[in-house]
Amino acid sequence: MRKRIPPWLIKKSFDISQLHGMKTLLRDKGLHTVCEEARCPNIGECFRKPTATFMIMGNTCTRKCRFCSVAKGNPKPLKQDEPIRIAEAVKELGLKHVVITSVTRDDLEDGGASHFSKIVEEVRKINKNVVIEVLIPDFKGSQDSLSKVVFSKPDIINHNLETIARLYEKIRPGADYRRSLDLLKKAKEFHSGIITKSGLMVGLGEEPEEVIKTLKDLRGSECDMVTIGQYLSPTKDSFPVEEYVQLETFEYYRKAGEEMGFKNIASAPFVRSSYMAEEQSKLFAGKNL
Repeated sequence: MRKRIPPWLIKKSFDISQLHGMKTLLRDKGLHTVCEEARCPNIGECFRKPTATFMIMGNTCTRKCRFCSVAKGNPKPLKQDEPIRIAEAVKELGLKHVVITSVTRDDLEDGGASHFSKIVEEVRKINKNVVIEVLIPDFKGSQDSLSKVVFSKPDIINHNLETIARLYEKIRPGADYRRSLDLLKKAKEFHSGIITKSGLMVGLGEEPEEVIKTLKDLRGSECDMVTIGQYLSPTKDSFPVEEYVQLETFEYYRKAGEEMGFKNIASAPFVRSSYMAEEQSKLFAGKNL
C-alpha cells in the first residue's frame, strides 16, 4: 500500500510551456540532464531560471541502484564532441554555476574521468567566470581516475554517499560506503583548496542516529558541504519510500551538521544534490572559488 504524501511534499503546478526554450536548446545540442533522466521534482523551478545539471557520457548506466530511474544496461560509445557542446550550452544559457554529472561507466578503463576533465577544460575555455561543479561517480576507487578530474581544476568536487552504510547493499549494489568516503578525502589530498560536497537521501529506512553517524563520517573525510533531501520513488518499480521524514527532523539534521563544522548544509524535503547549487557556492565567493 502506497503511503499518503504529506502536504509539505506537494509541489505547486507550473506551466509546462515555460520549459520549452530550455528543452529545445538541450535537444538541439544533443544533451542530457539529470533533471529529466532522474525525474527530479524541481525541474520546473530550475529550467525556468534557467539552470540544469548536465549528464554526460550518455543516459545509460552500468550500475543498478534501486533509487534511480536512469536507464540501466550497456552504454553507447562516448561522443567526442560532447565537451564542446556542453561548453557552448553553458555560454548560450549564460550560466554562472554549472553542474556536470554522469551515469556510471564501469565499462570504460578510467570510468570516464578523462571525459570529465575534457569537459571542464572546454567549459573553462569559453566561459571564463563560471563556477564548475562536477558530481562524479566513484571510479571504482581509482586514484588515477580521480586525479584526472581534480587536476582539470573544477571548483567543486561532489560525490554522493546517497544513504547510510547499512543500506548500501540493498540500495546501491556495486557501490561501497567506505570507498566513497575515501574518494572525498583523497580529493582534498590531491588539492587542499578544492571544495568537496556530498548528498544524502532520507526516507529509505534509516534511523536518525545513522544519519548523524554518516554526517560525522563525511566531516572525518573533510567534506565541506552536504545536501539532505527526501527520497521519492521515481517509478513504481523503484525502491519504495519507507518514510516521509518530518520537517523537524530535517531541521535537526541541519543544525547537527552546522555544529559539526560543515561550511554549508542544506536539509529540507526537496533539496537535491545540485538544487540551488549556485546559491550555495556564493558562500565561498572570494575564498576558493
